Parts: sequence; structure tokens; C-alpha cells
Amino acid sequence: MPLPMELWLIHPEEQAIDAFAQRFAGLPSVRTMQSTFEELAPHDCFVTAANCYGIMNAGIDAAVVRKHGSELATRIQYRILDEFLGEQPVGTAIIEPTGSTAYPYVCHAPTMRTPGSIGNTDNIYRATFAALTAIYRYNTQHGHPIETVALPAMGCGFGGVDYSESARQMAAAYKHYLDPPHRLDWNTVIEREKRITYDGDQKVVGRSNQKRSE
Repeated sequence: MPLPMELWLIHPEEQAIDAFAQRFAGLPSVRTMQSTFEELAPHDCFVTAANCYGIMNAGIDAAVVRKHGSELATRIQYRILDEFLGEQPVGTAIIEPTGSTAYPYVCHAPTMRTPGSIGNTDNIYRATFAALTAIYRYNTQHGHPIETVALPAMGCGFGGVDYSESARQMAAAYKHYLDPPHRLDWNTVIEREKRITYDGDQKVVGRSNQKRSE
């Protein structure tokens, strides 16, 4: 069963906060905050929407490094080299201590291999679910659990995904965290896939936007 945590969904723009509020409506232990990363109150873990190589010199990754120092990025890159042979796949996440008692952990969860559009993919879902399950595994193995988790609007910078779709995929990941299956069969798979790839009755992930070239 999932362990309790509180999600902080952050972004400086009101439009993103509105999308969070709509897509996460009714889900427990969620707070929306119109805030930059630098303005955040102390919390246990910040999830950074990263690239697969741990190059943290732009966007919110750069803000994380400015706060915690370049040594954090170096440690994450060494882990990528050691644990993933130099490329951390989308759909995986690693938790790295920061050395700060007020902001003790960062979760590195890639949404893309290299900076570029991730529209029409489920990368945001995969990165968010990977972060949540990495935190779950950490909490089952350590005596000081991660209880407050801050997430930005994943994939909305270089990824080019709009706030509503980002929030939809993030909410799907959180729903699956909160309500894991008790058995694995094709009915379960189909139900989960619909939640991941459909917005209402419309398929929004994996749809074909153009004819395949011969």
C-alpha cells in the first residue's frame, strides 16, 4: 500500500495553478502554490523534471543547482554514469541527498532524453510515477521518511507541453500511486492505459499527427 505524503504543486503562473487545481480536484493531500522554486518553504524532497544526462544548467534544474551547489549535479551525474551507464531512462528516478536539513532531498526524474518537445508522449506520466515510486521505495527502507514532496509543472518548459496536459498526466500518476492494483491482468492494464492516454473521450497520447513517410 502507498505510504502517506503531501504533494506541493508549484508554478509561478496562475494558469498552471488553475490547471493543477482542475486536474487534481478531489485527490487527497495536495496543495497548489503559486511560487517559484526559490520561494518555497522547507520541504523534504523536490522533484526536478530533468534530462537523461543530469545536465542541470537551465530552467528549474539550474535553480536547484544554484540553491544546493554544483556538487549536487556532479553527484547525480556520477550516479547516472554508475547506475545507468551514462543515460538515465525516462521512467526512472533517483533520490539524492542535498546536505540541507531544511531541503534534504532532490528527486531526479527525467522527462526527456535531451531538451526538446515531448508533446504527444506519456513522458510526464512516466517521470511523475517514477518519482512517486522512488520516494515510496525510499520510505520503506529508511527511518526518516520523505513526507512533503514538491513538484513543478513537468514538461512545460523545453518540453513544450501545455499546463493542462502536464497536470492531467501528473494527476494520473498520483491516482495510480494512491490506488495500486491488487492483481495484474489485461483489464487492469486497459483501465490504466485509458487514464494515461485519454483526456475524457479523446486520445491525446500516442495519436498520429501526420502520415508516415514511405
